[in-house]
Amino acid sequence: MDLNFTPEEIAFRHEIRDWVAANLPKDISEKVHNAFRLSRDDIQRWAKILGKKGWLGYGWPKEFGGPGWNSIQRHLFEEECALAGAPRILPFGPVMVAPVIMAFGNPEQRQRHLPGIMSGEVWWAQGYSEPGSGSDLASLKTRAERRGDKYIVNGQKTWTTLGQHADWIFCLVRTSNEGKPQTGISFLLVDMKTPGITVRPIITLDGEHEVNEVFFDNVEVPAENLVGEENKGWTYAKYLLAHERTNIADVNRAKRELERLKRIAKAEGVYDEPRFRDQVALLEVDIVALEMMVLRVLSAEQGGKKSLDIAGLLKIRGSEIQQRYTELMMLAAGPYSLPFVHEAMEAGWQGEFTGPAYLAPLAATYFNTRKTTIYGGSNEVQRNIVAQTVLG
Repeated sequence: MDLNFTPEEIAFRHEIRDWVAANLPKDISEKVHNAFRLSRDDIQRWAKILGKKGWLGYGWPKEFGGPGWNSIQRHLFEEECALAGAPRILPFGPVMVAPVIMAFGNPEQRQRHLPGIMSGEVWWAQGYSEPGSGSDLASLKTRAERRGDKYIVNGQKTWTTLGQHADWIFCLVRTSNEGKPQTGISFLLVDMKTPGITVRPIITLDGEHEVNEVFFDNVEVPAENLVGEENKGWTYAKYLLAHERTNIADVNRAKRELERLKRIAKAEGVYDEPRFRDQVALLEVDIVALEMMVLRVLSAEQGGKKSLDIAGLLKIRGSEIQQRYTELMMLAAGPYSLPFVHEAMEAGWQGEFTGPAYLAPLAATYFNTRKTTIYGGSNEVQRNIVAQTVLG
């Protein structure tokens, strides 16, 4: 196993770096580097720039219009974008549903949906979690009843990230109650403009409208929107989650945020405090170790070997690291890391009371990362999975 990049890979990194530097809007990178709020326009503007280049679907094979990059190239692309201050590509379209459509969808579904995902024109959301069905997703209850050439969908999804902006949503729905719970689930594509869909915001601790509840009341979905076979949705869902192996570690964003932490600590005069420096050093070592774990997985994939199924380990360590760097930022800022009030920020006077503008988002970021050890399967569940599949 060689964790050093080849000359060709280093040249590829510089190619990506130069292109991102020339094409990433400065106002967007400024927001990302300081954790300021990104608007829908900010996120989609960058997505369309990538789409025009053919890089929004950076993990896609050439046969579906992607660049056909290998796992190392995809990692380098993600890292250079993150370090440059690019918004993270929303995974729901290009990283999650697109590979499922490629693998299990029919030609008509591919032709209809893949171009809009690649161009960044069509915004997708994920309809998995339900009240009472999060980590135990197989217990979901949203029902899709087949009536002729359509399904009638009733139920509720929750924690739907940015669902208020979505044009389409891919949903796991129950089409049968026979046999094991996993065997009665189907994978359905739903147009968010369909009558009967209601999106209700969930305002999180940071004051943001990031997640939603989505209600389905006798929603009519054409049967042609079923992906693959009925009652095989659990298989497709597992494929979707396995497809995003190393991205869940978010190591590239952690490296960028480590540098932000150092900037804040230096500006606030605590960077040279020995005990604080110890914590920063420990965090940096853990980020390097996480990166090595990611590169081990990528190296195994590159060599055609089947790596250990350590997605759970990546998720555990990645989410814990996110929480630690937000905590250290709060500690560095001290009393200036008070929760900010959106109305006060917009009125322009909050900075007079809470210190420099770069400190204003700290509390919001801290609150937002409390969820990282829960979503995507709680870390407690992930530890059980690791114990069973990796440790034996």
